[in-house]
Amino acid sequence: MTQLLGKIRSTPLLWLLVFVPVVLFTEHARPEAHVALFLLSVLAIVPLAAMLSLATESVAEKTGDAAGGLINATLGNLTELVIALTALAAGQYALVKASIAGAIVTNALFMLGASFLLGGLRHHVQDFNRVGARFQASMLFIATVALLVPSAVATADHVADPVALQHLSLMLAVLLIGGYVLGLFFSLGTHKEAFASSEHEAHGDAMPIGIALVTLAVITVLVAMVSHIFVASVEVAGAALGLSPAFVGFIVVSLVGGAAEFASAFSAARKNRLDLSVSIALGSAAQIALFVGPLLVLLSYVIGPMPMGLDFWPGAIVMMLIAALSAAMLTNGGHSTWFLGVLVLMVYAIFGLTLYVLPPAQ
Repeated sequence: MTQLLGKIRSTPLLWLLVFVPVVLFTEHARPEAHVALFLLSVLAIVPLAAMLSLATESVAEKTGDAAGGLINATLGNLTELVIALTALAAGQYALVKASIAGAIVTNALFMLGASFLLGGLRHHVQDFNRVGARFQASMLFIATVALLVPSAVATADHVADPVALQHLSLMLAVLLIGGYVLGLFFSLGTHKEAFASSEHEAHGDAMPIGIALVTLAVITVLVAMVSHIFVASVEVAGAALGLSPAFVGFIVVSLVGGAAEFASAFSAARKNRLDLSVSIALGSAAQIALFVGPLLVLLSYVIGPMPMGLDFWPGAIVMMLIAALSAAMLTNGGHSTWFLGVLVLMVYAIFGLTLYVLPPAQ
């Protein structure tokens, strides 16, 4: 515990943890101050993400990068799940679908590209386990195809039966969750030797595993609480700032919701642990597509005003498909440089600018 407190005192970024009680108090005292709550929640999530990064790296030192990446992706995606559940209960299905599509694209492009860039600026060429990367990219591509089929078929064949589309979405949700569970059994069970990380030096500043796990649990709860405040204010604040709901869900919610994963992935890349960065980025994107999205479809029958389908607007279909194909191609070689990261970030910037200038019709 002394080591953890010392880390907080010596890291200026972690001083922003003071905004956690501030935003919780403000939400209680002035719940109508949406713009202020939006800005304060962002300032609170950033240091919580950094703390989550420190704890996850310490766990990864003991479990290996494959399991460490899975732990980080799961806990990081909890933020997106809380945001989506809040919007789901409120019937804001457009925001839910935008956040799903945005999380897939942001993790597969922004997180991966920024990891390549930051790691490449410190290390000339970086290597990573291409088997693990290809596995995650393949899982992401298959899941993306399943997410795109309802929309593509309905648009191309002019299907106007919402009940049939909902039944298809329900069956695909169950299929994807089953595939995700089998994928975990494959990568962490029967063929875990193929996903072993390259050797790296242990870091002496890693927290003991017990302290790291407790920190993960506490920070995850705080992230969920702050995320609830964030999603309650983001739509009104976005409108006040002139942002469309699609841009808010696709870009803003995805960037803020993925802050914990970004911190871990970027830190690992700078330490030449690109296996962990790639595992977090692609593992998180695949988990959103294979598990979180389908789970929201199932939960919509319980907490939503009506069942939600897996149909997305055409622009989201194109962006998710391009993101999945780009991730598959970029990780096929098992090597990266800083300029490769620049190219990936340019693709993401193209998507963001397009959504900002040409938002889809609601």
